[in-house]
Amino acid sequence: MRETPRAEHPQPRPHRALAHTAGASCSGTPHRSDGRPPHTPRGARQPDPLGRPGTTPPVPGRPALFSALVALAVVTWQVLVHGPLARLDGRVSRSLVDTVPRSLSELASDLGNMTVALPVLGCAMAYAVWRGRRLAALYAGLAMVLVPLLVIPLKEWTARPGPLEPWAAGYYPSGHTATAMVAYFGAAFLVSNRLVPVAAVLTAVTGTGLVLRGFHWPLDVLASVALCLPLLRWPVYAARRGGPDRGPSGGAR
Repeated sequence: MRETPRAEHPQPRPHRALAHTAGASCSGTPHRSDGRPPHTPRGARQPDPLGRPGTTPPVPGRPALFSALVALAVVTWQVLVHGPLARLDGRVSRSLVDTVPRSLSELASDLGNMTVALPVLGCAMAYAVWRGRRLAALYAGLAMVLVPLLVIPLKEWTARPGPLEPWAAGYYPSGHTATAMVAYFGAAFLVSNRLVPVAAVLTAVTGTGLVLRGFHWPLDVLASVALCLPLLRWPVYAARRGGPDRGPSGGAR
């Protein structure tokens, strides 16, 4: 008998381009045959302008800002009522004060002086203006202006005495920590994202020096960090979004 020929699978024609690469059906990432990027939201995802994860430089998202404000409220309440957290803060402070030479702790705490931190921010603002990023420089300057406007009323309201000066009042929150954080982080965001770790180190050194020298309680430093996170949100956002020094893809040249 004559065998019936088996049906052969159709072969792709050489003159027809494939719309998807091999394995695209399982990877979920189609590719155009002409090499152009896909016109789908997944193929051209942009960073969130509100500062959620994925932005560069890192901007505190809404959960982080909410957590910072909650922490500030809780710590302030504990300081006002002299609650368990404030009593623990006192014990920690007494165990840390003068555990290093005072010359070192004073040198570290001096990083939060306005005579040291403000020139750093001023130079960064001048650089940003020169690069055409005036809005970012303006927001960074406004953040620094807001520091005393927020810190001084809190100092007067809480009237917390100092670790080594129980007869004095006005230690909560730490103005030196707030000044250092806004100045150094603001300067880093205006100049280069690579300087952000340097700003974090300088702020941490400032707060540590204040605690070790006995100029502030640990909760004073923590409250200033929580207070400054919202202040840094819009300078960072402006540094990301605008300016003629940004390349076509949205990144800095």
